Amino acid sequence: MSMLLLLLMTINSCSVQPEPIQYGHDECSYCKMTIVDKAHSAQLVTKKGKQYKYDAVECLVWNINEFPEIAENSILLVADYQNPGNMLSAGQASYIISTGIKSPMGANLSAVEDEQKVDSLLQYFKGNKYKWEQLLEVLSE
Repeated sequence: MSMLLLLLMTINSCSVQPEPIQYGHDECSYCKMTIVDKAHSAQLVTKKGKQYKYDAVECLVWNINEFPEIAENSILLVADYQNPGNMLSAGQASYIISTGIKSPMGANLSAVEDEQKVDSLLQYFKGNKYKWEQLLEVLSE
């Protein structure tokens, strides 16, 4: 009985959480480059807890477009361009693609907290704004 209780407690205590990205050390799960840019990184954590870390939001998107099942019931996080190192929910963030803001893999893609912040960036940089679902379509072409 005590082994069963211990097993149940162990299972219940295991929660699926993102592990912090170790900038300058961790490797991008998609392109294999070392992750160094805190303003453009991204992360996916599966429902089983497998960690995928990316050097750019576009690597996350391209990986999902190649293997859509990887994103099912997963935690998807993107770096906040305006607060480097702070991660946002990919589905709730807003995005800008602008040649004025370079990203590690050349898609010129950045994520910010909300649409108003994208509008603010668009005052300084020419570009287009997107929501998550639109971004998945645009970068699949």
